[in-house]
Amino acid sequence: MLSHLLARAGVESIVLEARTHEEIRTTHRAGILEDQAVRLLTETGVDSRVRSLGDEHTGIDLRFAGESHPLDFHELVGATVTLYPQNEVFVDLAATRARDGGDVRFGWTVTALADLETERPRLTCTDAEGVEHEIVADVIVGADGSRSLCRRAVDGAQDYRTSYPFAWFGILAEAEKSAAELIYTNSPHGFALISQRSETVQRMYFQCDPEEDVADWSEDRIWSELQRRVAGADGFELATGPILEKTVLPFRSFVREPLRHGRLLLAGDAGHTVPPTGAKGLNLALADVALLGEALAAWYVDGDVRPVDAYSDKALRRIWRAQHFSSWMTAMLHTPPDADPFSIRRALGELETLTSSPGGMQHLAECYTGWPNT
Repeated sequence: MLSHLLARAGVESIVLEARTHEEIRTTHRAGILEDQAVRLLTETGVDSRVRSLGDEHTGIDLRFAGESHPLDFHELVGATVTLYPQNEVFVDLAATRARDGGDVRFGWTVTALADLETERPRLTCTDAEGVEHEIVADVIVGADGSRSLCRRAVDGAQDYRTSYPFAWFGILAEAEKSAAELIYTNSPHGFALISQRSETVQRMYFQCDPEEDVADWSEDRIWSELQRRVAGADGFELATGPILEKTVLPFRSFVREPLRHGRLLLAGDAGHTVPPTGAKGLNLALADVALLGEALAAWYVDGDVRPVDAYSDKALRRIWRAQHFSSWMTAMLHTPPDADPFSIRRALGELETLTSSPGGMQHLAECYTGWPNT
């Protein structure tokens, strides 16, 4: 996305991607796009299918004590979110860069960075055939994920991190939709999220131990556990079907301050990670590069370095807001393994207060949809 934005401003860039196109295309990850992310794709000339294939959602259901409490985002804050898988976002962006003659190199692995505090930072890398290269640039952007080599190349920065005593057991299933909207569930047995991917393929999660082995879970056991967590007096039942994929997703929060060292700038998971409860990871990454694209264009086109100098502080304001929201949603909906009865009842009380308060529901809607009024 950053390469696309820079190209629109007439700025040349090289994208080095360690994986192959096929590996990324077939990896199922995040799927909820804020309205601002959808507009970034559609209004900047990306050859995107998000409007035609994406599934626009006007809200979510908060389900607790066996009852569903719908939140209508459009009514509360005039915004929506769109279910459109991250791997499809990648396919659209890769096709756009190919259409525009972008220099995107799949299978290239960065091995070292140097001279980051000079005007000509450089990196060494190996191509898909294992041949070593050196690239000298004006700026290096580390958008290389939560295990970022670029981030590790810098000493002396402040890292903030925490981990959680639970994970998500995620499945991809061939089944019909169980509900019109996503369902976020707090139950005595732990959290569950009933999400979707398409009319025939669904994504669902339930809270589990981080050391859980997916091999220990049969299809019958998985469906039984999910149904147990969403069960209620209303008789709600999940639509089931063959399970195509099983995985365990660990929970952690991380922020690097600042997001810059000399001519190295960090974006996306290289600079911050959030638990998936608030659906912020992909959206924060796109928000980072929207800022960074404008800042680098101002530098190259207008000679104005101020936006680049302000990038880290400006991006971090949104990042910390998302960290707060994601942590709040996680604490409210999950049950820690050592939780006492008071803590469990307190979380239920918070959900009861939230769903009975127009102001509380508006606050959650504003945060979930990406602060559309700011």
